[in-house]
Amino acid sequence: MHEDRSLQHSAFGQPFPVVRIRCMESSRRRLITQSDRTPAVPGVGQLSLVEHALCPLAARQGTAIGQIHESHYRYTDAAGERRTARVRVICPLGLTPNDEFFLWGLLALTLSQPEPIAEFHVTPHYCLRQLGLIDQHGRRGGRQYQQFAQSLERLAAVSYQNDGFYDPLRLEHRRVGFGFLSYSLPLAADSSRAWRIVWNGVFFELAAAVGGHLRFDLEVYRRLDAASRRLFLFLCKLFRRKSLTYPIELGFLGRQVLGFAPTLAKRDLKIKVVRCIERLAEHEIVDALDASQTIRRNKHGTQTVQLARGDYFHHRRQVIRKKQLAKVDSPLIELMQAIGLDQRSITRCLSLYSTELVQQWADITLAARERHGASFFRKSPAAYFINNLQHAAKGQRTPPDWWHDLHRDESRRQAEICRKERSRKPAVESGDQFAALTESLARQFRAAGQSSETADVNARRFVESCPTSSETFDLATLLRILS
Repeated sequence: MHEDRSLQHSAFGQPFPVVRIRCMESSRRRLITQSDRTPAVPGVGQLSLVEHALCPLAARQGTAIGQIHESHYRYTDAAGERRTARVRVICPLGLTPNDEFFLWGLLALTLSQPEPIAEFHVTPHYCLRQLGLIDQHGRRGGRQYQQFAQSLERLAAVSYQNDGFYDPLRLEHRRVGFGFLSYSLPLAADSSRAWRIVWNGVFFELAAAVGGHLRFDLEVYRRLDAASRRLFLFLCKLFRRKSLTYPIELGFLGRQVLGFAPTLAKRDLKIKVVRCIERLAEHEIVDALDASQTIRRNKHGTQTVQLARGDYFHHRRQVIRKKQLAKVDSPLIELMQAIGLDQRSITRCLSLYSTELVQQWADITLAARERHGASFFRKSPAAYFINNLQHAAKGQRTPPDWWHDLHRDESRRQAEICRKERSRKPAVESGDQFAALTESLARQFRAAGQSSETADVNARRFVESCPTSSETFDLATLLRILS
C-alpha cells in the first residue's frame, strides 16, 4: 500500500481507512475515484440464481457456441431435509460472466419503474447511462452499445432448468424451466425508436416477487472482477440473516458458485478464492485481515471457507434504501423528447396514461417518421402522438395495420440476420475444435506408446471419420474428456 493512499472513498462517498491485507495484492485491483460514473439504481439479483454460476468464468465471447453449463447447490426443504438442486444452463450462442451485469442491471431498471411490467421499452443510451457505463454526454454507437446488443443476443438464447428452484409466491421449491428475455431492436443504427425487451413470464414473476430478489450496490459490483462479483452476490444473500457464513467447502465455492474450471488444481483454486476474498476485504464486504486464514481444514480433511460480515453492510441498507427512494427517470422520457414533446407534456403523459399505451404510441410515431417522413403528419409528430394517445386511452383507436406489418417484417429480417450469423460462427469454431481434437487424440496415442508419426495419422483418421459416423457426440465434451 502507498502511504498517500491511506484513505479512499467508498462506494458511498465517505472516506474510510484502507483495510491492510497481509496477502499479496491483486495486480488487477482498480482504485475507486470520484471521476467514475455512478449507477443510478441498485442492482437486483434473483435469489436462487446467485447460488450458482450461470457459466464458466473462462467463457469468452465467440468461443462457447453451443455451451451447456451444469451446476448444483444444496438447500433445505419444507421438512427440514437437505437436498440438492441440479441446474442446467443451455447457451446456444454462449454466455460470458459480463452478461450477468446486463442481466441484473436490466432487471433493476425494469423493477425501478413506478409500474413494473414484463415489456420494457428503452433506448440503449438510457440503459448505459443509468447503469453508469457512460455519462450523459456519452456518444451513441460506441463500443458499449455493441457490447450491450451482443449481450442481449446471448441472454435471449439462454434456456435455464432447475429441479429445486425456490418459488417465493408458492413458498416451495419447484422444478422450473425458462428463458430470461426476448428482444426486438431496430435494424437501422441511427434509429431513434426504442429497444423492446420482453422478460420471460415465469422468470419475471419469480424475480419480481417479494422475497424473490435481493438488491445490491451496483457501483461496488461493477468495480469487481467476474469471480468477486459472484462471491459478492452470494454473500449478500448469506449476510442478510447471519453475520458469519456456514463453513463452505472450498471446491463447491470455487467451482459451483464462482465458476472456476473443474480441472483447476486445489492449490490454484485456493489461490484464486483467496484473491476474491481479498478484493471483497478491500471494500469491507468481509472482515478478513488475512484472507488465507479464512480457509481451514476440518476434521474430515476437507478445506472449508468461513467469512465474517464486514462493516460495508452496516451502512449498506441506508444507501440501497436511498437509491430505491430516489426518483429514476422513466425510459419513456427520451422517446417523447425525440418525438418533440416539451417537459410539461411529457410529465402529463406519464401521469395520465399507462406505460403500455405510451410505449406503443411512441414507437408508432417514431416508426411513422422514419418510414414515411415529416410529410406523414398533418401538424407535427408531437400532435400526432398526443391525439392518438388520447383516443387510444378511450378505446377509440387501435394501432395502424402498417405498424403491425412493419413489426412482422422487422422480425423476419432480424431472424434472417441471426440465422446467417449462426451459420458462419459454427463453421469457424468447428475447424478450431477439430484441430484441437486431433492434437488431443495424438497426445493420447503417443502416451499409449505409439510413435509420433503413427499417433498423428491415427488421430487424423479418427477425426475425419467423425462427420460420417452414425453416432451423435459433442466435440467440446469430447475435448474436455481427453484434456
